[in-house]
Amino acid sequence: MTLLEFARGPALQASALIMIAGIAWRLAGILLLRRRPRYAASRHSAAGRMGRGAFLILSRLIPRPTFRPRIAVGVMLSAVFHLGLAVVVFGGAPHILLIHQATGLTWPNLPKGLVVIASGLTLAAMIALMARRLTHPVLRLLSTADDHVSWLLVFLPVLTGILLSGETIGDYGSLLTLHILSVEALMIWLPFGKLMHTVLVFAGRWTMGVNFARKGAAT
Repeated sequence: MTLLEFARGPALQASALIMIAGIAWRLAGILLLRRRPRYAASRHSAAGRMGRGAFLILSRLIPRPTFRPRIAVGVMLSAVFHLGLAVVVFGGAPHILLIHQATGLTWPNLPKGLVVIASGLTLAAMIALMARRLTHPVLRLLSTADDHVSWLLVFLPVLTGILLSGETIGDYGSLLTLHILSVEALMIWLPFGKLMHTVLVFAGRWTMGVNFARKGAAT
């Protein structure tokens, strides 16, 4: 068995199993948390609370005017990174094929040139975000090993994907192997680090909006 066959077979199956089990474990831990009893009546109906939860998801996508001057650069870079990564993951033909094989779902792919451009913008945004994290006095103080490991494990699949699409540097089989292994490392890490926010971010904001509506707080 070659390293590429290992990456495409046992390693992919093991990393997918670890990721799914880890996500299930994290979600079970959250759902089993002890909750305080609610003594006060809700100030909104159930439908109203659901609506406030959805509103908070959308409203938190745009920072409040008070904070915009200080965080505008970070927000812009973060938007480029997230949107670019979404285009790469859900617009690239090989990724759509992999999703189809795993789930049966499929959709039309984007042109390869557009996906390559999105990959380049994603990579540039990631480098700029890390440079900002390392030079900003507060961000540098707040950063942990989790932040750096998570960044690296996202950076490597994007980088190897760009090299793979260009087919100009190195052997194609070796680049494909590195790309697959880097994605699998990302899958294994996802449930146990801050990358878990990809699963929890919208559910967390929705829950916060529902709780705010129950208490009558502004969202």
